[in-house]
Amino acid sequence: MNQNSKTSEDTIDLKELFFSLIEQWKVIALCVVLSLICALLYLRVTPSSYSTDAMILVEDGKSAASAALLGQLGSLADGVGGKSPADAEIEILNSRLILGQVIQNLNLNIRIEDNQNNLFDRLVSQDKISLDYKPDAVIYTRNQSSFFIKKLDVPSYYNDKPLVLSFIDQNRFNLSYKDEIVFKGNLNQINQSSDLMGLWNVQIYSKTPFKQTFTLKKLSLPSAMKLVTANYAVAEKGKMTGVIGLNYSGTDKATITEVLNNILNVYTAQNIERKSLESKQTLSFLDKQLPELKKQLEESEIKFNQFREQYNTIDVTQESELMLRQNIDLEKMKIELKQKQAELSAKYTPDHPLMAEINAQVASLNEKTAELNQSIKKLPETQRLYLQIYRDVKVNTELYTSLLNSYQQLKIAKAGEIGNVRIIDTAVEPVKPVKPRKLIILILSLFVGGFIGVLIALIRNMLRSGIKDSAQIENELNLPVYATVPRSPIQESRIQILKKKKSIPILAIKNSEDVAIESLRSIRTTIHFALANAKNNIIAVSGPAPEVGKSFISTNLAAIFAQSNKRVLLIDADLRRGYLHKYFDREPAPGLTELMASKISLEQAIHKTTVANLDFIARGKNPGNPSEMLSSVQFKELLEQLSTQYDHIIMDTPPVLAVTDGIIISQYAGVNLIVARFAKTQIQELEITVTRFEQAGSKVHGIILNDIQKMAGSSAYNYSYAYTAHKDLD
Repeated sequence: MNQNSKTSEDTIDLKELFFSLIEQWKVIALCVVLSLICALLYLRVTPSSYSTDAMILVEDGKSAASAALLGQLGSLADGVGGKSPADAEIEILNSRLILGQVIQNLNLNIRIEDNQNNLFDRLVSQDKISLDYKPDAVIYTRNQSSFFIKKLDVPSYYNDKPLVLSFIDQNRFNLSYKDEIVFKGNLNQINQSSDLMGLWNVQIYSKTPFKQTFTLKKLSLPSAMKLVTANYAVAEKGKMTGVIGLNYSGTDKATITEVLNNILNVYTAQNIERKSLESKQTLSFLDKQLPELKKQLEESEIKFNQFREQYNTIDVTQESELMLRQNIDLEKMKIELKQKQAELSAKYTPDHPLMAEINAQVASLNEKTAELNQSIKKLPETQRLYLQIYRDVKVNTELYTSLLNSYQQLKIAKAGEIGNVRIIDTAVEPVKPVKPRKLIILILSLFVGGFIGVLIALIRNMLRSGIKDSAQIENELNLPVYATVPRSPIQESRIQILKKKKSIPILAIKNSEDVAIESLRSIRTTIHFALANAKNNIIAVSGPAPEVGKSFISTNLAAIFAQSNKRVLLIDADLRRGYLHKYFDREPAPGLTELMASKISLEQAIHKTTVANLDFIARGKNPGNPSEMLSSVQFKELLEQLSTQYDHIIMDTPPVLAVTDGIIISQYAGVNLIVARFAKTQIQELEITVTRFEQAGSKVHGIILNDIQKMAGSSAYNYSYAYTAHKDLD
């Protein structure tokens, strides 16, 4: 193998690749059409999916209860951790607290499947099917018929299990599990019963019961949550915006709108309840504290009045006045902190930073109060008693007044509590579906079909690893290529004609201007020069394997020679599977087999054809020993006799690599031609074929590369046209 052949094997001929794709345009078009059909079927059986959305604003503010009681102390809770106020609300919107209530409100834990609504039914049926989830029932409608389920309470064992609903008649129905009836009930009324599994409560209403069966499922809360969350999405819009976007999708426009709006209603209701709950707890605390403070105030006033009656008016120094004011302030702050401590303890654990801060402030106030009490004890007894009694009256009066004001404010705040979330956009019923996107799917199907078609074409091209260039034969086998015969439309359908028809047209006669016939005409001069030095005028046409076009080449070559006013004899020497008789619309017998067996004479074996100057000998019946018959002296003498009667004798021989008949016949021929088929015959097959000729002492004079296709580019055609240019010399 020389350097040129190595280079050709290591490179990719883009022109050849392009022509190979052009040649297989039918395969690519078929894949595109099939892909488009699959896309249309998918769009037909896939229900349209819709999507609706809503928007919530989470307001970052203190509750009314905290604002009423704490004032500046509420700032301690602000900005802890730097998290968005929407983070916690998103988790609440995804919780069972919200979605579980929505599932119960709209009966989303009841599933109905029509057992008749299979893939084929969706493909051909025009029925309109809808499944509506309402607060009072789940309604199934198909065309004008419908039924609805108001209650489907089943034992926990049957949760998430398929129960087959069968309508017995106008008044009765059955529920089955694994082909066993587990519940019998009456339509349009309440059905309650109990068994070993548990309690049943089923209410199914219908005026026109269906003939087909349905599959019902009562979903457990986790299963229902899983189905809802599969179509449900909650996310904050932007970063640290406090705006939450909600999205819900499904096949029914009305249902998804109702589900999402129900989520909004349940969420806002629980948010208001949660905020008012804080006020309730604070009011409950104040309800307990106010009577006690009032009682303490009354008792302290009585003591103070008794003290004044006993000692009349007491002159209090400025120092005592200051101590009194400090004591009153400290007691007031301590009470306020204890109230805050009681409020926060309902929401946080003792280890929480806010609780730790409050506890530290209370401890600090206790220390200051203890120090002040020690100072008061150093005063004269009368002044000390006066300060203590007067302090109790003053503190109790101010605390009672403050708590009474807070109590009134909380009452007002509770009545006007609206929560810290605001619905900006409610869910509206969508107009256009979001899935499937028909135009995109159709466009993608065209691209996918084209890609698959090109891929198949490339794979087929790779599998066709045979000879694709006549130069490869000349370089590797050092044999001349007499002609490269392009594929013609008639030649392309030759195999199908052989299977279906008894007669095959001769291309050289039917369409003498065909490019394949022009290529065969080009080798007349080459064969003329080869016969000049040959031992006789016999031309043997062989091939390495079946279906390379030997019979096509032999028949049309014989017709071309006959059209040149040469007396030509065509012999079908393939005694096993020869079919040259179909070109002349004859039977295979009598023929060469009968002639060799001396059953007919030579004149009876030779048939005149419709082509002037062309005679034909058919193969005859298939003998049991074709190789022995062809290697006999009688066959050799027959060829010598016929050689003197005709200008050219052309013999179509069996495949060389299949049987030895072709090698035997080659020993009697003056010129041996081997036919190879483009992209099918391997170079190794040709090499073995030539080796067998050489081992038998026969010479291969040339190769004919048949069935050249357009994908080969211009290289193979150049040889054909080069030989065509020599036809005028003949």
